[in-house]
Amino acid sequence: MSDAQIILTPSAAKRVAAIASRQSKPAILRLAVDGGGCAGFSYKFELAEVAADDDAIAETEGVKLVVDPVSLDLVRGSAVDFVEDLGGAAFKVTNPNAASGCGCGSSFSI
Repeated sequence: MSDAQIILTPSAAKRVAAIASRQSKPAILRLAVDGGGCAGFSYKFELAEVAADDDAIAETEGVKLVVDPVSLDLVRGSAVDFVEDLGGAAFKVTNPNAASGCGCGSSFSI
């Protein structure tokens, strides 16, 4: 099920590939949304071994981004990028559904 419901940028794909290679895992990044964080919801990233049957999958340069159906409702249309700046390096979600975010960039509200 890959119909651009979510996007993995080339920068993020390269970073996932590097991390997965170091950990001898498949290049699959799972994005989930948890309740909590300073704005109501928070993003959670982890390497996954496999994609579930009902996951939405975005693929960039052979790297997969997988999102479960519940989380997808909150992040549909988002782009996952990897950014490095003075504050450090991190995966960043640009979420068009978020009504507001917070300074840390890892939580949001709808």
